[in-house]
Amino acid sequence: MGLFRVLKSLVIDSLDTITKGSKKYHIWMGFLTLVMLIGMYCYSIQLDEGLSVTGMTDRVSWGLYISNFTFLVGVAAAAVMLVMPTYVLKDIDFKQAVLIGEGLAVAALIMCLAFVVADMGGPSVLWHMIPGIGVFNFPNSMLTWDVIVLNGYLFINITIPFYILFRHYQGKEAKKKVYVPGAVLSVFWAVGIHLVTAFLYQGLQARPFWNNALLGPRFLASAFAAGPALIILVLAVIRSFTAFKIPNKTIKKIAMIVTVAAQINLIMLVSELFKEFYAPTHHSESAYYLFFGLHGKNALLPWIWTAIPLNVIATVILTFGKLRNNLYVLYFCCFILFVAIWIEKGFGLIVPGFIPGPYGKIAEYLPTRIEVGVTLGIWALGAFVFTILAKTAIAIEIGKLRYTEKKLR
Repeated sequence: MGLFRVLKSLVIDSLDTITKGSKKYHIWMGFLTLVMLIGMYCYSIQLDEGLSVTGMTDRVSWGLYISNFTFLVGVAAAAVMLVMPTYVLKDIDFKQAVLIGEGLAVAALIMCLAFVVADMGGPSVLWHMIPGIGVFNFPNSMLTWDVIVLNGYLFINITIPFYILFRHYQGKEAKKKVYVPGAVLSVFWAVGIHLVTAFLYQGLQARPFWNNALLGPRFLASAFAAGPALIILVLAVIRSFTAFKIPNKTIKKIAMIVTVAAQINLIMLVSELFKEFYAPTHHSESAYYLFFGLHGKNALLPWIWTAIPLNVIATVILTFGKLRNNLYVLYFCCFILFVAIWIEKGFGLIVPGFIPGPYGKIAEYLPTRIEVGVTLGIWALGAFVFTILAKTAIAIEIGKLRYTEKKLR
């Protein structure tokens, strides 16, 4: 009964914390709520009229939803770059940021699942993915592996921070023997969620654009660049608007992770481009369509030729220590790198895989306003969830929220 009493107190205190704040906080939450409502309205249209209101067709059956899903799997996996140094390598400099990183992973995974629901057309078909009830087809289908690893990783990233915060809320230290094994497991699980997603694409023989041995490692490299880049931007906002202190050396260490991952990602990109264009075959047509257009079709050219220069510029600037250690330059580079990888790993990866089709047909894809509305709504949902988690976690970590017996008397 004592634990339930503490849990009840935590819920009440958390609700009190997230409903109070500065004017800027309420404007931010109001803005996110408005965007979510717009997304719900767009989704209601999709539920009513079906996926025909999107830009997807029978020839290009994955679009903006799956692009964002693929990217956000990487953002979720990036939390491991804070978990591993903190819990496995005992690096104290990462300790302040690790709970924020895991909160970001939870928000990213919730967005991943929301994008899957949106791409399936509606929640009424989700029963097909339930083992024993639907047609789960485990272990033959890579999709079933993806369902398992994503939900497992979500469970790990909810339970570990919850246990730590629950103990801190009571004024006690978390027991390492309880959470460290889970933290170590999450390191391997994080790699697994992104490799399984990569294998999902690699295993489709009819899509030669994805039949690339570098796809899995490149997924990880881009994830460990974009994810920590987003964490740095989030930490910058938290430092500016809360009393939670994040030392400069913590941000600079995360910046080193971003730099190395961005360099590896760029090397792999050059390797892929060499393979596609130095000795091209008929399987190179997808890459030609992406970078140069094919038979007069060139809808993705502005996207990819925005992403590649931004990627190169950010990586080059971050490579120089003096520039990287300037926080304003660092924030700018993290932002453009995040945008570049979002484009490259989204439209630049998913759509070209369907072009040209098996019979040489080119059916271009661009998202409709309904898709954009639903997508923005899901991103707003993720930001809303993360804001709530971060506000509660910060209040507990700085000692503002503490359990006392008299609260429930």
